[in-house]
Amino acid sequence: MKKLDQQFPPRPFPHVNTTTSAAHSKVTMLNPQDTYCKGEQLELLLEARDHLGRRKKYGGDFLRARMSSPSLRAGASGEVIDFNNGTYLVRFTLFWEGQVSLSLLLIHPSEGVSALWRARNQGYNRVIFTGHFANGTSKIFSECGLTLNTSAKLCQYLDAGNQDAFYCVKPQHMPCGALTHMTTRNRDISYLSVKEKSLFHRSNVGVEMMKGLKHIAVSRCNKSENIKEKCEIGMKIPVPGGYTLERKWITTFCNQTHLNTVKIKDCLKGKLIYLLGDSTLRQWIYYLPKVVKTLKFFDLHGTGVFKKHLLLDAENHIQIQWKKHSYPFVTLQLYSVIDEGYIPREIDQIPGDKNTVIVITLGQHFRPFPIDIFIRRAISVRKAIELLFLRSPACKVILKTENTRDMHADTERFGDFHGYIHYLTMKDIFKDLNVGVIDAWDMTIAYDSNNIHPPDHVIGDQISLFLNYIC
Repeated sequence: MKKLDQQFPPRPFPHVNTTTSAAHSKVTMLNPQDTYCKGEQLELLLEARDHLGRRKKYGGDFLRARMSSPSLRAGASGEVIDFNNGTYLVRFTLFWEGQVSLSLLLIHPSEGVSALWRARNQGYNRVIFTGHFANGTSKIFSECGLTLNTSAKLCQYLDAGNQDAFYCVKPQHMPCGALTHMTTRNRDISYLSVKEKSLFHRSNVGVEMMKGLKHIAVSRCNKSENIKEKCEIGMKIPVPGGYTLERKWITTFCNQTHLNTVKIKDCLKGKLIYLLGDSTLRQWIYYLPKVVKTLKFFDLHGTGVFKKHLLLDAENHIQIQWKKHSYPFVTLQLYSVIDEGYIPREIDQIPGDKNTVIVITLGQHFRPFPIDIFIRRAISVRKAIELLFLRSPACKVILKTENTRDMHADTERFGDFHGYIHYLTMKDIFKDLNVGVIDAWDMTIAYDSNNIHPPDHVIGDQISLFLNYIC
């Protein structure tokens, strides 16, 4: 928490004119050349200025750097280094040859970042949870939440392992154990002032700062390619960790093998795969049967899209299951809480062996809540993985980071700034664990997908890297 608080300190905000302006800020190319060589780095200096043209004295702007060649269906993220004095170094690695366009978006000025960070940690009540308690054929509805400000008698649902708690107002003449389903909706509440909200109007989010910067030409220059080793779990991932070319993801830190259907099937043979997380990982279980036709869904009689999903290929001893993570889980759709399992508890129940693989993703549903919940959960997951490795060192664990999503959707509750904080937090908490990482954040920026559920070709690329890790 201390680390994050230092990274996003409170910023003075007397007037919108004193906030960072994309139009007035200045981007300069360092050491410009007529042509560039593939593999070289290109660096730009950004001087942030406010709407009155004055130099900013502090950093903290939320920026997104990307380079692309639409005709080659190519894209990659850039690295942004904040000097905390109003200047930034933006670094691109030139991965392919041809005409390349550069982009630097001001997603939120530092004053907006500071407001979002303060607002996020101010309250748990942006989302209303409604619990459904069953009594024979009748149902009773009751308000639930991560915290409840009421003097009414409460049911406490405590995860003994890590003390994560969830509460419901206890219905009359009903035991707490009668809770069967949950649904949520957004509460009309905000912790931002009217002035702060103006920073998040559509026209102020994701504004291009690279004005008048022409395309650059990248040539091969007869540079030799250095041979990379096979993709292995535990490898450190640079920024960026890959790029897209002809709508295929190419990793930069390891040699990724392209697998055909036969090889994928061979790879999965005998494997038990547990997908634990949210609907961005459920996309995987919907995608796999399109590639491996022998994988069939087994009906576990649940309700709705958030039920446990199971794929089986009995002949090849392949079992793949998806299960959603536990509270907080935010959706208008009704979901069952009967087999509710926090990810650490799910991991605790997996014996694990060399043919067991666990994939975890956390984040999107935590965005509307104070960060301490996310940090606590990530640490609990880490502890569960450490115990798993003690009993089964050969078991494989993969983390998928969050996808980016629509830039203009409910910034205070679900904006990508919150996802970026999760991204930094996960990197920090899991940095010295022997796990594989699928950097979906980097991938979705490269693809410019801006969709919480990216299209199939992006899901295919995530799964392709996953298969390279486990086979």
